[in-house]
Amino acid sequence: MVTLVSDFRPDSSVVSETRPSPNHGERKAGVKPNMLVLHYTGMSDAQDAVRRLCSESSKVSSHYIVLEDGHIIQSVAESRRAWHAGESSWAGETDLNSRSIGIEIANPGHDHGYPEFPRRQIAAVTALCRSIFTRHRIPADRVVAHSDIAPSRKKDPGEKFPWKSLHDSGIGLWIKPVPVVPDGPIFVLGDSNPAIKELQELFARYGYGVLATGQFDSVTHDVITAFQRHFRPARIDGIADVSTIETLRTLLRARDGATS
Repeated sequence: MVTLVSDFRPDSSVVSETRPSPNHGERKAGVKPNMLVLHYTGMSDAQDAVRRLCSESSKVSSHYIVLEDGHIIQSVAESRRAWHAGESSWAGETDLNSRSIGIEIANPGHDHGYPEFPRRQIAAVTALCRSIFTRHRIPADRVVAHSDIAPSRKKDPGEKFPWKSLHDSGIGLWIKPVPVVPDGPIFVLGDSNPAIKELQELFARYGYGVLATGQFDSVTHDVITAFQRHFRPARIDGIADVSTIETLRTLLRARDGATS
């Protein structure tokens, strides 16, 4: 039975209003949230997106929705398991809904023109994330895009999302991407090479769901595309070029150095 939150009090002082969604449940096995998953709504009208996220028939929800003007709606209590991640994985884990807090950011997305995220909206997302951090310990490499955890299905929040701005405010991990250059080895769909296996191992080490087979398959292509959207947005083509590979290596050094 779905439990409705009747006396729903916001978890954070930055929340503008609550609109309870019926779509939530218990976090499984007592798991505490240790991930943040950022989405865009991907609908042309933000209020339609809010209604969908709060509609029982949709079977989807998120903990928070941030509108273009910075208005923050909470729809599911942080203690509950919202239904936002879908079929996904990170660092070998599945059921990410039990492990995460989901934030939907109002933006029409790639299918509806994909505009820039307004500064006021990003300021609100930043304030919300920092508020969540006061209640939950979330490592920098577990602040992820929906596309990171479901690279074959999702593009959001996409290459226009200002991850660097969040990182500068202490949210998530970011490094300066290695510039795109025309020279050097590249790997594309269908290639087979021991270096591809090493690259797949590096992506898996960061958290992406890819097997180290040495074959440049469609999953590897999708993972590289998702990585580029998040960390190397200058060119998003799913090709393992020097810039992508070296940006990944630099990112891993930054993460491992910060946690050692």
